[in-house]
Amino acid sequence: MGLTSAMLVGFTGIKSNQYTIDTVGDNVANVNTTAFKNQRALFETVHYTTIADGTAPNGPTQGGTNPRQTGLGSRLAALDRNFEPGSIEGTGSKSDVAIDGDGFLIVESPDNSQFYTRDGSLRLDAENKLVASNGYVVQGFAADSNGEIITGALSELAIPIGIESEAIATTVAEFDGNLDAGASLSTRGAESLTEPLLTAGGTASDSTALTSIVDDEGVALFNDGDVIQLRNIQKGGIDLQDSSFVVGTDGSTLGDFATFLQNKMAIDTSLTTADGQTPGVTIDATGALVVVSNAGEPNAISIDASDIRNETSGRLPFAFSTTPATGEGVSTAMIVFDSLGNPVEVRLRASMETRNESGTVWRFFVESTDDSDATPLLGTGTLTFDQDGQLVSSSGTEVMIDQTEAGSATPLTFTLDVENVTGLNFGNNASSLVLATQDGSPGGTLIDYQINQQGIIVGTFSNGRTQQYGQLALATFRNNAGLTAMNDNNYIVGVNSGDAQISAPQVQGAGSIASNSLELSNVDLSREFVNLITASTGFSAASRVVRSADDMLQELLLLAR
Repeated sequence: MGLTSAMLVGFTGIKSNQYTIDTVGDNVANVNTTAFKNQRALFETVHYTTIADGTAPNGPTQGGTNPRQTGLGSRLAALDRNFEPGSIEGTGSKSDVAIDGDGFLIVESPDNSQFYTRDGSLRLDAENKLVASNGYVVQGFAADSNGEIITGALSELAIPIGIESEAIATTVAEFDGNLDAGASLSTRGAESLTEPLLTAGGTASDSTALTSIVDDEGVALFNDGDVIQLRNIQKGGIDLQDSSFVVGTDGSTLGDFATFLQNKMAIDTSLTTADGQTPGVTIDATGALVVVSNAGEPNAISIDASDIRNETSGRLPFAFSTTPATGEGVSTAMIVFDSLGNPVEVRLRASMETRNESGTVWRFFVESTDDSDATPLLGTGTLTFDQDGQLVSSSGTEVMIDQTEAGSATPLTFTLDVENVTGLNFGNNASSLVLATQDGSPGGTLIDYQINQQGIIVGTFSNGRTQQYGQLALATFRNNAGLTAMNDNNYIVGVNSGDAQISAPQVQGAGSIASNSLELSNVDLSREFVNLITASTGFSAASRVVRSADDMLQELLLLAR
């Protein structure tokens, strides 16, 4: 090999190390680039000139010789991109996503070309479309109007922040809790009665006019137009809604007033207590006003003399003596929604009705002061539990609320889902019955969103409702290193990458989505500095070969002078 060839060999070394320096420079420049994947330069020999092939051993006295070859330098064999994932760092931005796996986000350019990227620094544009930092539109699976993800064809993803949602009427109210199997039985209701009410001619009855009832001195307790105010009457320890009765307008007899009380107290008169009481508000043979509640402490009526007042005269017309109810239970309130999104308050009162070798039976009453009927009582039902405290049957769980003056669809009908309620004895003599969830809501505005691990975009409304607005799609390839890198952190399909396999996150090894996070560059600066040192050393050494060959060539030229 001549000196000129030596110079060319040294030049290949310079060129090869230049590739390494270029690669290191690109890696270092992108050390803070989101999801950047570092490269390394790999080299191979160019060609060998064979001076002699070598010989094989010849007999016991002559050994073989090795081939004698001289190399002609090096050249770039490959630029290998390392697709090992970078670290994931939280950013706090709800539109940022990182891929914990091998997948790539799919974006579409303005000319409808498809690109793939690991850069999850996404944002919403002026049209509420989800786009990459370069403006390319993110592709995924859209959702229909009910929030169901439509898999298959890719489409752009939009999150319509600020959109108004319609009100949804409640159809199911789901309850959790435990009705204590150790509770005492509800055998009687609370009973309150007044002293005998008098008229000028004797004792009062149902048909007695309110204006005919007198006190011990013969003075009328009521006159036409008087307003009788009900205030602070309690049922199960909870205040009932205040109400008023106008004499001569809402009724004129004592029986009319008794019916008014019975309705406002939501007493179910169709059930007789175990002790033989008939619940309701009646006038007994002595002329006393008698209030008997349904059985159990949650239904017990507590009424004092000051709770019924003649607002017109300022008098307290009735004094009550009360016998308490028996039977522990539970009372719970909940809010459901009508078709206009109006909140409707509903209360459940439950107490144990029977207990035997088969299990327990609890009776519940449903009430709502938003019902337009004369009484808040909506109905009654039972929950039957077996020997293991598991619910085996229920009745009266279909609730209907009339709302003739609310402007909404009437009646509001929904189901009480009590499948998760148990009838066990926890040893604390305490029952619980709580609303776990209900499917109604008032109207609201889409104010926020999150992207979960499945890549599903979940919007949150001001009324607490949530709805799915699509799902990110991920692409995987048989050979990631075969992808062709483009600008803006994008890749396109290469001849050696294989076709893109499109799937949802957490499918086919695509990985899951880490929201509020970004993937960092996988560049290792310490390794890059080592590569830079070795490349610069190789570059200098190859340059010295060229210079030495040049010096030797100059010496040869001097011999010719």
